[in-house]
Amino acid sequence: MELLRGFDSLDPFRGGFLSIGNFDGVHRGHQQMLACLVRHAQEHNVPACVFTFEPHPIQLLRPEHCPPALTSLDQKAELIEACGVDCMVVYQTDLRLLNLSAEDFFQSVVLGEFDAIGMVEGPNFFFGRNRSGTVEHLADFCRATAIELDTVPPVFVGTQMVSSSVIRNLLLDGEVEEASDLLGHRYRIVGRVSKGAERGRTIGFPTANVTHLVTVLPADGVYAGVVWHQAKSWPAAINLGPNPTFGERRRKLEAHLIGFAGDLYDEPLQVEFVSRIRDTVEFPDVSALKTQLQLDVQQALAVVTRSSNR
Repeated sequence: MELLRGFDSLDPFRGGFLSIGNFDGVHRGHQQMLACLVRHAQEHNVPACVFTFEPHPIQLLRPEHCPPALTSLDQKAELIEACGVDCMVVYQTDLRLLNLSAEDFFQSVVLGEFDAIGMVEGPNFFFGRNRSGTVEHLADFCRATAIELDTVPPVFVGTQMVSSSVIRNLLLDGEVEEASDLLGHRYRIVGRVSKGAERGRTIGFPTANVTHLVTVLPADGVYAGVVWHQAKSWPAAINLGPNPTFGERRRKLEAHLIGFAGDLYDEPLQVEFVSRIRDTVEFPDVSALKTQLQLDVQQALAVVTRSSNR
């Protein structure tokens, strides 16, 4: 997939099928939409293109209401590429674009920049100034310009409609398994290992102190997970939150990589959450903490093994 920052070098991908959106999380709903986009593009032998924004428009318009992202831009690009898309255009969000009316946005972006012959969107698509353009408006514009439009219905897992906001709330409640079901993949965050207090090493449970985190963090607690480093993975016991046993109240993410030996300082890591094991607890002493950590590691390994064998 070609990743473009803005419209420069777009010429080889003009005249194709286009989907516009934020695609936060690239969840099952997005995946269904992108599968439809790619299918139409292949049937017409034209490119499948995605147009997205960075940062989220709300960050400029109402920054106090901007939700934390489910995916970094790099993660989003990786997930969208896996869906078979040919080109992803990332537009650096500015007020000029956000102030375009719905019709001007359509004329400028869909026709002017992409010269699209078809579009694929979800039913809750909005565009133009103040989100004034709806799917119904888009259908009118497409009909008037002989552009094919396919509106993909929402996806449900059980009775729950899949959406980024629902997934975000599940994560904030610590429901990482349910969130992963709606995502269609394990929830993964990206960070970098920084120096910590190194208490874990002194009690036999060395941890990677993962910082530089930019996406949603699940609720405090201990999780079973998988940590990726340089395309290799390890099962992990992950502690997210404060460390009350040592009087620390600062929230942090620490991962004990089961079976790993080595130095990870200043290295990038990807942390996948598989299942929540327990709440954050203050223990009476270090001995009690060590006993619980042994149980956590055993349970985390069992959970990850069981999950991998499904």
